This record gives sequence, structure tokens and C-alpha cells, in this order.
Amino acid sequence: MNTQLIYLNGDYLPLNEAKVSVLDRGFIFGDGVYEVIPVYAGKPLRFEHHMQRLQNSLNAIRIENPLAINEWSEIFNKLISDTDSNYSTMQDQSIYLHITRGVAQRDHSFPQSTQATVFVMNNILHPVNPELLKTGVAAVTLDDIRWKYCDIKAIALLPNILLRQQAVDAGATEAILIRDGKMTEGAASNVFIVSDGIIKTPPKNKNLLPGITRDLVVEIAMENNMPIEEVTITEKEFLNAEEIWLTSSTKEILPVTTINQQSVNTGKPGPVWQDMHQKYQNYKERLRQN
Repeated sequence: MNTQLIYLNGDYLPLNEAKVSVLDRGFIFGDGVYEVIPVYAGKPLRFEHHMQRLQNSLNAIRIENPLAINEWSEIFNKLISDTDSNYSTMQDQSIYLHITRGVAQRDHSFPQSTQATVFVMNNILHPVNPELLKTGVAAVTLDDIRWKYCDIKAIALLPNILLRQQAVDAGATEAILIRDGKMTEGAASNVFIVSDGIIKTPPKNKNLLPGITRDLVVEIAMENNMPIEEVTITEKEFLNAEEIWLTSSTKEILPVTTINQQSVNTGKPGPVWQDMHQKYQNYKERLRQN
């Protein structure tokens, strides 16, 4: 059986041999950031956009980027195409990269000098169950209990985990978060609605992660003259939306057909979602062909 190859601090090695110190600040404090990048036919989706978001997150927590863009690209290509891995370049994959401040004695303040810990792995990106695209998924609304810098893609995700688990306990797929009477995002997704025929999503700010898939959906809508607005969405408007969508790198665009155990409009994926979903698939196909 093949062994999955990963990258850790300059070395390529089997996943089951990878180890980090218990004094790594990622382990002790959750002091680090991460990215998840879909890969279609061996080609990372919006590589430059993900690298810029990574840089923004590193800047925000004051970690110097340990690698140059070309070095990141080399690592990704090595893992994607590795002939000893369990994957084929023809399979859709996802790259997970994880950077921490490194190993130091436990102290809340930044250590004087540490070497960042860099971990990268790839996984098969399984397509969304076609049944979910036919029926849609359920979601619940919950208070946004997270901190004030949600635009940083930090590895410290305990609030998101607790919120997602509340949703799962309620038989739902996602928790959609409300802060001061306004919808922000999902526990692990960005959110779009359709209201009065207009696609809407909250503007980017510190209350939500600037999703790469979110931005792509906005671009596709604009390029195809689909009415779209980046605008504040109240809880009331959200709960009365004609359509609700979740977007993320690995789930793409999921229709929400039940919110708080109540049907969204007809209780079926809506026509605007169907149109956008097809346009997104067309975009992926063009990426594969180029």
C-alpha cells in the first residue's frame, strides 16, 4: 500500500513519520495560520489569491513568510504529482498548509527568535454528494461567539468547532452566525442569499474570512451580469431570503433549503443557485482544460 507523502520543515516524508515538538506554539497556543487550496487536474485553484490571503494572515500575526512563492509552488507540485502517493494528478485534490511561529519555551509573548514550523499535505478532494445538490442542506442560526479578527485564517478554531458541533447536534450541516443582528458567515463557510432576485453577500471586514471561493462567485456573477451586491444582511432579511448558499474551497456552492427547521422558500435548491452552480462547474472545467 502506498504511503502518503507530506512536507515538514524542508523534508518530504511519510505522513505517519511526521512529528513536531510538544513545545511548538501551534500546539501550545494555536499560534499559527493555514490555507486550503482545491486542486483540479493537478492545477491549484487561484494559487495567487490563496498565497496573498496566506501573506495577509501571516502579516496580521507577525510571522515572516518562511518561503518564497516559487518555493511554495514547488512543494505543491511535488505533492500533487508524487508517484509514490495514493493520488493521481487526474484526481481532484486539496492542499492543506499550516504555519506556526515555531518551537519555544511556553510564554505568551513572542519568542526572540524561532524558526517557523511549515507543514503541507494533500488529500483527495471528494465531490459533494449529488443528492445534496438535489435536496440542499439544513442549517441553523447561532450567535457569533468568535473573536474580532475573523479575517485572519488562524489555526485556533475552537469557537468554530463548538458552533459547527451545535449545528450537527441539531441535525444540520452548518451554523450560520449572527452578530449584532447581522449575518456574518458560517462556522466554516461564507454565505450568500438571494433576496428580491438579487444575489447578496456581506462585505469583507474583520467579522468574516475573505473566502477565495466567495470572491470567485462574486466575480462569476459580475462577469455574467447577474445582479449581485456586497451589502450588510440583517437577520430578518436572511431568514426571509428566497435562496441561501454556503461557499467554501472544498464544498464549492451548497444550497441551504432548511434553516432552523423551516423550509427556505420552496424547500428546494433555487433557480439562481442552479445557474451559478453550473457556471462554477464551467469555470472548473476551463481550469482543467488550460
